Amino acid sequence: MKLLSFTCNGRDSWGAVLGDGVVDLGLAFAGQYPLLQDFIGSADFDRREALLAGRQPDLRLSDITPLPVITRPEKIVLLVRNYLDHHNEVVAAGLKREVPQFPPLFLRVWRSQIGHEAPIVRPAISEQLDWEGELAVIIGKGGRHIAESEALSHVAGYACYNDASVREWQFHAQQIAAGKNFVGTGGFGPWMVTADEIADPSQLKLQTRLNGELVQDSHTSNMIFGVPRLINYISTIFDLVPGDVIVTGTPAGTGWTLKPPRFLRPSDVVEVEIEKIGVLRNSVIDEQAAS
Repeated sequence: MKLLSFTCNGRDSWGAVLGDGVVDLGLAFAGQYPLLQDFIGSADFDRREALLAGRQPDLRLSDITPLPVITRPEKIVLLVRNYLDHHNEVVAAGLKREVPQFPPLFLRVWRSQIGHEAPIVRPAISEQLDWEGELAVIIGKGGRHIAESEALSHVAGYACYNDASVREWQFHAQQIAAGKNFVGTGGFGPWMVTADEIADPSQLKLQTRLNGELVQDSHTSNMIFGVPRLINYISTIFDLVPGDVIVTGTPAGTGWTLKPPRFLRPSDVVEVEIEKIGVLRNSVIDEQAAS
């Protein structure tokens, strides 16, 4: 099942995709589950197929504006250098890094996120905005100290993510969060595909296209730390809750590692496509135009 958050006629909601339409479940559960993350943490989430039985779409996909899949997650935990091919290109670009022994984490704030078809904002302070196509994992069942053998049972679903990065700000210090939290840089969508439709998240093709040109072409089997290990490690630190998002890192093909480097410009279009999930598409605008 595909679930998404959206706005339509000035009202924010969430629902399920049926064909070229959307069942407005936020309206159906008005007051009970205001946000998608509230629903995926409930007992009704396990009854979602029965709840949709016999229902028809309330809206057309063309009539809604997608929002970030999870609009206000408590935590967005991201990985750096979690693909061996990307680690190798980073080293080749001149950074002295060892293959990590433990997952290297950083945090992104929810206000930095945008939905499918919303513009990525290139900040006025920088011309070094880069793309990063990634697999996002949405937590459905929370917990601490989650065993790897049980980890996938805590996943509600998966989505595409573009962790667009402001590179020189990322390298201001050893902690890279400064370059990862600019307003309007975290593309998240177009929807989440529930975990029952993806038996193994390590078996997904991932591609990123820039203006139709293939710039990243990899596979989630190339992750250094797979999804079960990430959930195990992160849940040792944090109390995971429904709606938390884990963004699992990007493969080789980022713009700053090219010679010469290549960065995003206004009117560029970035597409992140992940097998069995779909395509996240965002254009690029300057901050002055966005404001």
